[in-house]
Amino acid sequence: MSSAVLDATQLIDSPLLPVVGQDLAAPLIHGGHVRYANLDYAASAPAIKDVAAHLNEVLPFYASVHRGAGFASQVSTSVYENARKIVAGFVGARPDDTVIFTRNTTDSLNLLAGCVESILQQRGFTEGRSNVHGEVLYLDIEHHANLLPWQALPHRSVVGADSIAATLDRVETALRAGNVLLVAVTGASNVTGEVLPVAELTALAHRYGARIVLDAAQLAPHRRIDLTATGIDYLAFSGHKLYAPFGAGVLVGRPDWLDAGHPHLAGGGAVKDVRLESISWTTGPARHEGGTPNVLGAATLAKATSVLAALNADDWHQHEQQLRAHLVAGLNELEGVTVHSLFSDADTYPDCGSIGVVNFSVTGYDAGLVAAYLSAEHGVGVRDGKFCAHPLLNRLGLPAGSLRASFGVGSQLEDAQRLVAGIQTLLQEGLGWDYVVDSGRWVPVNDNREYPSWAPNTPGTAGAAPCSIH
Repeated sequence: MSSAVLDATQLIDSPLLPVVGQDLAAPLIHGGHVRYANLDYAASAPAIKDVAAHLNEVLPFYASVHRGAGFASQVSTSVYENARKIVAGFVGARPDDTVIFTRNTTDSLNLLAGCVESILQQRGFTEGRSNVHGEVLYLDIEHHANLLPWQALPHRSVVGADSIAATLDRVETALRAGNVLLVAVTGASNVTGEVLPVAELTALAHRYGARIVLDAAQLAPHRRIDLTATGIDYLAFSGHKLYAPFGAGVLVGRPDWLDAGHPHLAGGGAVKDVRLESISWTTGPARHEGGTPNVLGAATLAKATSVLAALNADDWHQHEQQLRAHLVAGLNELEGVTVHSLFSDADTYPDCGSIGVVNFSVTGYDAGLVAAYLSAEHGVGVRDGKFCAHPLLNRLGLPAGSLRASFGVGSQLEDAQRLVAGIQTLLQEGLGWDYVVDSGRWVPVNDNREYPSWAPNTPGTAGAAPCSIH
């Protein structure tokens, strides 16, 4: 791609980067097929084609790392450790920051929570006591991954206001009250896509003697983050949202708490010495990476960061913002459709705005039914539910959930157009098929659409959790 900024029409008429599955054919309930319009990037993004190609390059050399003398093991070790350097560069890590590979953002935040618990235990914390310095402070807009791990520790929550400025005031009031050890906050809402003022939140935390961890699962696939420039202490994100869906996540941050925390996984590789009745744990990334690590996941995650780092920033942001603006404008023109937001000043507050996520609801229709309809009758994939953000959806007056359309570098204008057209048809003509609730999910009646020959043909979602996706 040219380094020059592309024409706006070029930006949205085609994907910014080629991704695996961009020409996937989705079967329609009435018969026939249509190109699948994937508007569910915020749950899991497709692999960038260069990332998938890199997986195939590395795969022949796959072997266990660190202690193997064989050639393949040495190559795998080199790839794995170099992946740390690549990821560190992508997020502007400080020279002494630790880079730990995990399974995903949830794993990373639980790892950090374990380290914070160790720090508090060293200060006399036991379960049931809340007067030990200090507490974890989080907002009510957090995904459960950045909320549930902290509830086992001394904690306080801040209910967000209807503007970023007022929310910052509430955070400062909570910090001023004292006893905050760590501020845990998302970089961008996984519900509405609105970006928080990360640098200001970091400065606030530091002003009152606290550290900050940023849940960047949604932000990292859309905007560059610089730990050195912002001063963020800890950063977590997932490969499966960063166009590397091969089972890896990462936690990057200051080493002292990570070295003081109890190992996340007790096992091989995390130790210096083991006796029958005693253990001497190592420090650094290995302390929390017990067992055989996900070499291929780390390699592809690093490759994805390299591909995104090479993008022209103007092209990247314009592509996303033009798609989002088109989708929001189209939905706002439809009577009965409401586009939801958190902050009145998100688009005007410095360095905030929104990433490629749009949340909306359709009057008179359950969100799950609309999602099933869009998939079955229009080949459009969106997310519905409460997005693992129950406190926020309840505060927004959406206890039954809403709909979320999300996109990224593989998206194009036709995806947004088909979603708007599908909602318009629903409002004007109603459903074109009968739907029932099966195991908690809306599904078409007598759904005879076929899955690939290698996949179980089970359209129902028996046993699926109502909120299992970030």
